[in-house]
Amino acid sequence: MANILAVDDDRDLCALLRTALERDGHVVEVLHSGREVTERHCAWADCILLDVMMPGEDGFATCRRLRALTDCPILFLTARTEEADVLRGLGLGGDDYLAKPFRVAELRARVNAHLRRQNRTPGHRIRRGGVTFDLTACEACVGETPLRLTRAEYAICEYLALHAGRTFSKEQIYEAVFGCDGTAEDSAITEHIKNIRAKLRACDLQPIETVWGIGYRWKNE
Repeated sequence: MANILAVDDDRDLCALLRTALERDGHVVEVLHSGREVTERHCAWADCILLDVMMPGEDGFATCRRLRALTDCPILFLTARTEEADVLRGLGLGGDDYLAKPFRVAELRARVNAHLRRQNRTPGHRIRRGGVTFDLTACEACVGETPLRLTRAEYAICEYLALHAGRTFSKEQIYEAVFGCDGTAEDSAITEHIKNIRAKLRACDLQPIETVWGIGYRWKNE
């Protein structure tokens, strides 16, 4: 069971989200504008579902504000499916992107996949390419410096690092990390990798290689 915050100005959709996710045992709170989301909500929520096109503060602005308050998964639910919008949302700290109209089964699968990754506890550390991964806390650091990765960015890094030397397509990475197929996986993984590389480059590390025409791999030590 998890606490899920759904933010959307479509009241009928919010009712659908509540019914679908409560069926999985989650506690769901709904709000109808980004401005309503407070620090209290961020401390309470294990996962946030966020519409983009809302009056006043849109979902992108809300995501930017919330990322300073929480590291829980943020999933965009929106009819804005252009690649530029997907990249913008992920660049602001979103973890996933689900295009409207979506199937309720896919929504439930995506939410539960993110929650599983957030809550699993393997109980050990590994070091790959200068990065130390705490598999219990789902945190990464370089020396004593924490890498401020989103949940999705951490999950991608961990997956590639655990399989160092192997090349994976964007589709394989998306399915392995999020546990389901999706319509935005190509652009989502590309944007996440770009953000990850920028954070690693700031630590003078470049462990992720592009294998042209195939995908990505973590350098084998």
